[in-house]
This record gives sequence, structure tokens and C-alpha cells, in this order.
Amino acid sequence: MEPRSDVRPTARNPRRWWILLVLCLSTLVLVVDSMALTVAVPSMTADLGATSQDTQWILDSYVLVFAGLLLTSGSLGDRFGRRKVMIVGLLLFGAASLAASFAASPGEVIAARVAMGVGGALIMPSTLSILITVFEEDERGKAMAAWGAVSMLGLVGSPVLGGALIAHLSWHAIFFVNVPIVALAVLAGLTLMPESKGPKQKADPLGALLSAAGMTALIWWIIELPQHGAFGGHAALTLAVAVLALGSFVVWENVTDAPMVPLALFRHRNFTGGSLSLTLVQIGNGGLLLVLTQYLQSVLGYSPVKAGLAFVPLALAALIGNSAGAGLAARLGHRTLVLTGLVVMAASFGLLTTVSAEGGFTVPAVALGLLGLGAGLAMPAAVGALMSTIPAERAGVGSALNDTIQQAGTALGIAILGSLLSSRFAHELPAGSSAQARRSIGDALAAAHGDPALVHAARTAFTASMTTTFTISAIGVLAAALLAGLVMRGGKPAAQPAEHDLAA
Repeated sequence: MEPRSDVRPTARNPRRWWILLVLCLSTLVLVVDSMALTVAVPSMTADLGATSQDTQWILDSYVLVFAGLLLTSGSLGDRFGRRKVMIVGLLLFGAASLAASFAASPGEVIAARVAMGVGGALIMPSTLSILITVFEEDERGKAMAAWGAVSMLGLVGSPVLGGALIAHLSWHAIFFVNVPIVALAVLAGLTLMPESKGPKQKADPLGALLSAAGMTALIWWIIELPQHGAFGGHAALTLAVAVLALGSFVVWENVTDAPMVPLALFRHRNFTGGSLSLTLVQIGNGGLLLVLTQYLQSVLGYSPVKAGLAFVPLALAALIGNSAGAGLAARLGHRTLVLTGLVVMAASFGLLTTVSAEGGFTVPAVALGLLGLGAGLAMPAAVGALMSTIPAERAGVGSALNDTIQQAGTALGIAILGSLLSSRFAHELPAGSSAQARRSIGDALAAAHGDPALVHAARTAFTASMTTTFTISAIGVLAAALLAGLVMRGGKPAAQPAEHDLAA
């Protein structure tokens, strides 16, 4: 039976909380794969004989495809059915994960990661768009809080899971673990989830092509920033392609009579304020787990599993923040909650700047708790504010637009903060340190050959470089708070605009 074009559900779906479980499973598989893979990289590259360039492509190929296809995927969901697109994405992601678990060469892993990126791009916008079409405004905050909490648990738990799988099995299990999660999500989706899609609309192939080319080029340029700078190597050409394609996309979407993306969403202050605040937060958060994981393992000497468990304060505090925020948003409004959460997050980054090589885990634990609490308050409220401006019939591409902006912010944050961390670390090492030692703390510890003085110097240099990184993070989050305060509207979220309001 052809699914109806839903504008707003007139009655509450009795299966809505079961549907939320499906959406959480679908999101969880993406989070678990991304974070567990970072733990598996050393053993995987050693087993496959991968070069540093191979390793870079194993990590980056997924991000490039994922970011490039998000907008097109959201439009496909609105046009052909969000459940259908999500399930196709899950099947592709699961099949590619299965293929990766049997890979015997770096090229096979890269090919599988590309296919997983396509699947992930089909999954991600559909989850949030289905959520806002299934839940009414009064329950949507609780649903988003639960959805965010599951993502946070996956973010924190996946390094632990990854370390355990590698310790008892092999890196192949990192990919294979996705398969049962995907199978359960597909089965539950087919059984419990209704189909939904937007009104009939003409296709926009030129918009899809321009958005995919522009976002892929932009993310590629950002990824290359630490190695080649803004204009070194092929960076200038890549940036030119990104600017030309994305600029043409904006112009085309404003003149075509059937735009793929409703750019008029940016006329709504809550959408603009929420999206740009989240982007600045993602820039500030960029590389946080990577930096702290290196600190825990290389400075404090934690095992991969123990390093993963060290993030438990972040997860628990985020759960508390999510639970409290769901009720507070209705009384205080999204803007107040976003501002409060962002200030708490900035304070946590400020605390992380005081960490020392001999200080132990007490200060990082308190800072991670504050970070989780602030993120639990701010992030769902910001997402709720911007999603409340999106009409249900354009939910897929609207959520994809938000995902795309945040993806660019995350990539930019990792590139900028990673580059700052590396350059500051090399600067802080004693004069006369080898070129190998200046590359990373792992290389520095290897070059030290157990010499206590050199080991201490490497750990002190890395901790000092962390101070610079987290100072920039604190500034980024405070900038997000300032933007949210100036742009977002106070009070309770306004009613969703109709489609004709966006077209006006």
C-alpha cells in the first residue's frame, strides 16, 4: 500500500516508543563502528601490512562518502520513503561490514569502508526525520534525549568493546559485530515502523550532484589541512572545487522551482542558531576522544580497555543531563538550556587545561563529568530547537542539512585541533629531539627506548600541547554559547512552519 504523505500525525502512534528503539539501534551501529575502529587501527594495519597512506584512506574514505551523500540521502527519504531508505542503508552497511570482516588487504578494507559510508549516509538522516514525524512536540524532547543517550553510550562503550574484541578475537570482529545489530534493526524496522514520506516533488539531480561534489571536496580539503596547509599540494584545487560546487548549489537551489534542500530554513532563527552553535561545539569537541585516549594510554599508561572505561563519567553525566533536559526544555525553553549546557562544557574544557603529566585521573574524571552534563543539557535542546522549525514533509532533507553542517564542523575541529596538538607537541620537546620523536607521542616513546628522562619529556610535552588544544576548545564552545544567545529565540519552541512558509 502506498504510504501517505504525512504533514503531522493526528493521533499518537501506539508503537512510537518501539519505533524509537529501532532508531536508536540504527544510530548505535554507526557510532559503535566509528569509535571501535580507532582502537582496531594499530593491529589491523600491522596484520594487513598497510602503509600510513592506506591507514589514512581506511579512516577517511568513509567520512568523505558519508558527508558527501547526506543531503541527497535526506531528499531521497522524503521522496521515496524514510523507512525504505533507512532499511536499504542498514542492509548495505551490514553487507559491507561483513565483507570488511573477511578483508585480506588494505584495498579490500577501503572498498568496504566506502560502501559503509554510502549505507551510513542513507541511515543517519532517516533516523532523526522519522523521530520528529512519529513524536508530537510534547514528547519529542524525551525521545531525543533517549536517542542522544544511546549515542553517548555507544560513543563511550565502543572503545571498550573494541579493546575486548581485539584482545580475545581479532580486528575482524570490529566489523562483524555490526552485522547482528543491523539484522535486529532491519527486522524491528520492518515489523514495527510505519512508512512516511513527503509530498510528491520533482527530482533535483543537479542539486544532488552539486551538493555531493561540494561536500566531498570540502571535507577532503579539511582532512588534508594538517599535512598540506590551506593551499599546499592539491589543497588549492580541492578548495576551489568545494567553493564553486557549493556556491553553485546555493544559487541553483534558490532559482529552481523544485529545490532539493529548503534553504529557507535558515530564515528561522532557531534553525540557524541551533545549527551554527552545534557546528562550533563540534569544532571545539573535535578530536577530544582521540586526544584524551592518547593521554590515558601514552601518558598515564592505561590499556585500551581501561582507557575506554575512563570515559564512563562522561556517559553517566550525559545520561543525567539528557534526562533532566527533557523536562527542563519545556519549562525554560531551548535557548536557556543550550546556554547553560554550553557554559558548563566550556568550564570542563577549562578544567582540562590544568591537567599535568603527574596528576593522575582525578581532574580528567571531573572534567569529563562536567562535559557530559553540559552536552546532555545543550545538545538535545539545540537539536530540538532546530528540528522544531522543520515541517514534517521535509523532515528527511532538513535533518540531513543539520547532519551535514555538524559533520563539516567535526572534520574541521579534528583537522584544526589535531594540527595544533602536533605542532605544539613538536615545539615542547627538548631541543635535539629526532624527527621521528616529533611526529607523535607514540613515536617519541618508541624513540626513547625506555630512557626515563626522554619518556618524561615526551609525556610532559604532550600534556602541554593538550593545554593549547583544550583552550581553543573552550573558546569555540563559548563562541557557540554567544551565538546561541544572540540568534536563538527564547521561550518555548514555535510551531512547525508549513511547507508554503518555507517556499515563500
